[in-house]
Parts: sequence; C-alpha cells; structure tokens
Amino acid sequence: MAVAMDLHRRKGPVHRGFTLVEVLVALLVMSILAGLAWQAVDAMVRSRAAVEARTERLQVLGTALAQWEQDLQGLLTDSRVPALHFDGARLRLVRRTPQGVQLVVWSLRQGQWQRWAGVPTTQDADLAQAWAQVPQMQGREPGHITLAQGVGSWQVYYFRGNAWTNAQSTGDLAAGSTPPSEASPNAPPLPNRERLPQGVRLVLTMQGLDASERTGGGASAGIIGILTRDVLVPGGQP
Repeated sequence: MAVAMDLHRRKGPVHRGFTLVEVLVALLVMSILAGLAWQAVDAMVRSRAAVEARTERLQVLGTALAQWEQDLQGLLTDSRVPALHFDGARLRLVRRTPQGVQLVVWSLRQGQWQRWAGVPTTQDADLAQAWAQVPQMQGREPGHITLAQGVGSWQVYYFRGNAWTNAQSTGDLAAGSTPPSEASPNAPPLPNRERLPQGVRLVLTMQGLDASERTGGGASAGIIGILTRDVLVPGGQP
C-alpha cells in the first residue's frame, strides 16, 4: 500500500525551471524594450523643452514689439531735432515722457535687437547733444537692453504719399523746420527735420540661434521667418 501511494506521487506534474539561455534571451528583450522606451521619453522631453523655449522667445518678441509700438505712438511732433530718423543701422526717435523729452534708439547688433533709452530732459541742447552722439554707441552703454535675439536683418519703411517708401529716402521738410547750421552755431550738425510719416512698417528677418546662444530647446527653439509690423503714427502727415 505504501509503495502504491509513493508511485502515485511520482506520477504527478514535474515543475521545470528556466534554462540559462531562456533567461539571457528574456533579459535581452527587456533591455531592448527599455532602450526604446528611454528614447521615446527623451524625445518627448526634448520636444517639450523646444516648445517651451520657442514660446518664451515669442513672448519676449511680443514684448519688444509692444514697446516699439509704444515708442512710435509717443513721438514728439514739435522737437527741434528730427523726431524720427533711420540710417539703416539704428532708428532714433524722440518721444514725450512725464519728465520731459527722451531720446530712444533701436539698433541691431550681431543678431540682437536692442533698445536704448536716454535720460529725459527739458533742454534742447542736451537732446541735440545726445542725438548727435548716437553713432558712437557700442551697445554696452547704460540703458541698453536686448529685447530679441536671432534677428538676421531689419528694415524700416514709412507710409507717405499714399505708399510705403524706404525710410532712408529723403522726405519733405516739416513746416517751420530750421536748418541745423542756423539753429545754433555751437550745436552739433543735425539733419533737417522732416515731416512725420503716417505709419511706420518694421520688417524683421528672424533666424535660428547659434550654438552658443541655444538653451535647452536646441536648434528648433529658433524662430525662422519674416515678421512685419505696421504702426500708425499720431500726428503723421500724408
């Protein structure tokens, strides 16, 4: 009887473990799946960083354009110096502030769109002196702020005579303007004061950031394309 029971137990199911080859194959498959999953997660993280960097640049650029529009809408129409002047490298404008009048300079230096704002003054001589010293600026003076990066080039157009024209072309003299040589014998030479245009068109050619300028967003963080912004100038004449 005992022998029969022992034989019955021996005929039951036999549990066999994994072989070494099977374990190695399973580990290999798991490592491949883990690598694919990590690549997917890494791609998602990089894509999210690129979107965040691009969004941040768009927000900064939007702030810069809002400041540009605010400066143009506050132009001083009765300034003794040219209230608006673009020489291809920089745009000088004179605007009114609660503390007096202020000279503002927009320029493009090595892909950086910068704005410089002078100290408000009530003296015409101080304003003329600051206006004449603008070409000597290096972009590192106090008051310079970089508002946008990755700008390849820019151009400014004036709306006058029912058409958009190059801002560097000669316009009509403003009524009552005084030639620079007759304004003051000791004043620095200034161009004639022209009539303000009805509108100003800004054209920015955007390009990607260089490797030294990139952050977590990588190359895709750059804003590439042409951006155009038209601003109506209060007091401008057709």
